[in-house]
Amino acid sequence: MPAGPEADTPAPGRHTFAVDGADSGDRLDRRIAAWLPALSRSRGKALIEAGCVERTTPDAARATMADASHKVKAGEVYAITIPPSVAAVPLPQAIPLDILHEDADLLVLDKPAGLVVHPAPGNPDGTLVNALLAHCGDSLSGIGGVRRPGIVHRLDKDTSGVMVAAKNDRAHRSLAAQFARHSVERAYAAVAHGAPLPRAGRIEGNIGRHPRDRQRMAVVPAGGKPAATQYAVLETFGPPIKPIASLIRCVLLTGRTHQVRVHLAHRGHPLVGDPLYAIGRAARSATLPAAARAFPRQALHAQHLAFDHPADGRRMAFEIKIPHDINELIQALRLPS
Repeated sequence: MPAGPEADTPAPGRHTFAVDGADSGDRLDRRIAAWLPALSRSRGKALIEAGCVERTTPDAARATMADASHKVKAGEVYAITIPPSVAAVPLPQAIPLDILHEDADLLVLDKPAGLVVHPAPGNPDGTLVNALLAHCGDSLSGIGGVRRPGIVHRLDKDTSGVMVAAKNDRAHRSLAAQFARHSVERAYAAVAHGAPLPRAGRIEGNIGRHPRDRQRMAVVPAGGKPAATQYAVLETFGPPIKPIASLIRCVLLTGRTHQVRVHLAHRGHPLVGDPLYAIGRAARSATLPAAARAFPRQALHAQHLAFDHPADGRRMAFEIKIPHDINELIQALRLPS
């Protein structure tokens, strides 16, 4: 029976429910919708994917749930955390933008590291969407959803680089279709631990949620989405036989969440400074210069973007410089140890 509130709109915070015998074997997302009737199954699934559902088994073992189709069992207790509500429509905020190109249909910009792309729990404002609303006003594309006007693709908060935003619905549809069929060219500059062998090649492997850590993605043996990355080592640092780090150009042949970070980590070469995927690399990090060990973000920069203009089909390509902080990292790695 539910041990939490049954209000029409669940209050933000932690809601706890116990599974009784009658509900045993039901899907987790269906149970959430039954426990909290104001939530749809899709909303329940979204909460699961966001890491907001925790299970405690009768032997007191706890785990964050990852699978909406998980069958609940009698005696289990589920804690569902409802994030605080945010404004339905983001507010314009005058945040400076480094604009590379702008016309009536789209805007291309160099996103700095540290800027979140769109509002979400924990980052309700101060995002690229807030900045675009202030810059573009009512012309901004709306079909990306109320919380994400203009956004057709994204970069992680701490990944810098080139992005395109749609300024009207026609442009949004065209760009979204190009991303879906993988005709948009995207290349990244990455600084990774060690250096992959061979020095150029292709990494393939389906990417899905990590089975034990909902904050991470992983190359998974079953399920997930197909992903492919073409890479080339541009420079190595340290001993030629066993480099301590390398500068790599990665071309996305697909576009999956954290793709470059996951694929390089899967090959044993996580990005320098990556807080999610360089876990357990303390011994390897000890060989890096102090400036590299202290690098505060994943060393990843979206350097190249090319697409067909939605209005006339002309190919547009943008290649931008590696930012100052990654250049300083590279210079530190070039110094003899």
